[in-house]
Amino acid sequence: MLPSSCDLLAESPVPALRRPGRLRVALFLASVALMGAGPALAQAPATGALIPSFKDYPVAAVMTTLLFVIVVGMMIYGVRHFMFTMNRLTGVQRHPYIDIAVARWPMITVFIAAHNEEKVIAGCIEALLNTDYPVECLKIIPVNDRSKDGTGEIIDGYVARFPSRISPFHRTSGKAGKSAALKDALNFAEGDIAIIFDADYVPGRGLLKQLVAPFFDPEVGAVMGRVVPVNSGANLLTRMLDLERSGGYQVDQQARMNMNLLPQYGGTVGGVRLSAVEAVGGWHDDTLAEDTDITFRLMLNGWKTVYTNRSECYEEVPEEWSVRIKQVTRWAKGHNQVMTRYWWKFATSSYLTPAQRIDGLLLLFVFVIPLVMLAGWCLALGLYFLNAGSLLSSLIPVFALMIYGTLGNFAAFFEIVIAVLIDGNRRRLRLLPFNMLGFLVSLFAISGAVWSLLLDRIFKREMVWDKTIRYRSKAVEQ
Repeated sequence: MLPSSCDLLAESPVPALRRPGRLRVALFLASVALMGAGPALAQAPATGALIPSFKDYPVAAVMTTLLFVIVVGMMIYGVRHFMFTMNRLTGVQRHPYIDIAVARWPMITVFIAAHNEEKVIAGCIEALLNTDYPVECLKIIPVNDRSKDGTGEIIDGYVARFPSRISPFHRTSGKAGKSAALKDALNFAEGDIAIIFDADYVPGRGLLKQLVAPFFDPEVGAVMGRVVPVNSGANLLTRMLDLERSGGYQVDQQARMNMNLLPQYGGTVGGVRLSAVEAVGGWHDDTLAEDTDITFRLMLNGWKTVYTNRSECYEEVPEEWSVRIKQVTRWAKGHNQVMTRYWWKFATSSYLTPAQRIDGLLLLFVFVIPLVMLAGWCLALGLYFLNAGSLLSSLIPVFALMIYGTLGNFAAFFEIVIAVLIDGNRRRLRLLPFNMLGFLVSLFAISGAVWSLLLDRIFKREMVWDKTIRYRSKAVEQ
């Protein structure tokens, strides 16, 4: 028979709990109802040990152990961000292919992924028609994936004017999603290099040569350029996303390139070697993150990915929170699909150095960390409401580590600060505190995506591609 709550309070080793007031008793009983276990399982006579034992504090000890593991994980990610930041500040910056300007340029095919993109498709096509890449070595394929607006008509208008330069691919059936559309379109590529843009991107005149240059290295399987928001001044959200993109590319991606770790191909503003893709199993259309999928398959089979920080291209970022949440959710689900498929193969690949394995695994699990962090917060609250007597006071160092670990996950803000300073726009740093709001929104969106992916697996639901809304005014042919 379990002792009553009054008996437990009377036996507590903390003097303040020997004569509890009505409010404390009410809170105590509420915690019992909410937590399920209650102090009856967590509390035991004081042993004087700094570390609780499973025997004396069974529930609290288990919770504390889990919390400590989470804290250590957060600290590892914090150290990772700090290392990248310091490398970008003080390390040797690698741009091994940036000086290649004159060469015998290979035949390439540029794909423009488009689904209901009438507002932006003309701008991307115009920019590619004005590139300085040799015309005879360039084939442009706009991939019109079942658009229901004027995208197809705009593409056909350009085909009529430039029939020798543009070969459209109008897709009217098949599996939904960008990865499936590109898989079908890649069959019409000419040459061994495929450069891919989303329809809202506006490539500069010299960008294609910059993206193709690394492929002169026969070990390179994929190349990624830098993404810069073109609508960063629209509202607070776009300004925050501009800071996020700056930190992610200017510091995170470049530091990985510097340290010979794992620069990531991002699915746009980049390219792949088609023979390398074929060698690692072809283009997969059963994932929401085909870019992450091909990055890891190339790397674990010995191919290199290259990041070219000075190869900038401009994109539209979401201007509404609802659109941003859908975008983050899609990224998280697709990334975690790749994580479940390849984490063990990547960890055991003989082509990778230990540092590359560690960095790749940390990158694979990055979209699980928000859910882990939420679990850590719940464990900390649970320990508080369990009211485990002297255990709480002895766990102060653990809680301090937890706070540091939480801030360790915020350590990406270090990268943002350094990226903004490198870009030469110090005034943007005034917006840094607002990124806490974006972090919290992403935290819950990604956590929800993890559960959604789990339910998709259980109920065998089809994955849904949520298209990102465009905000530009409809373009008119020149």
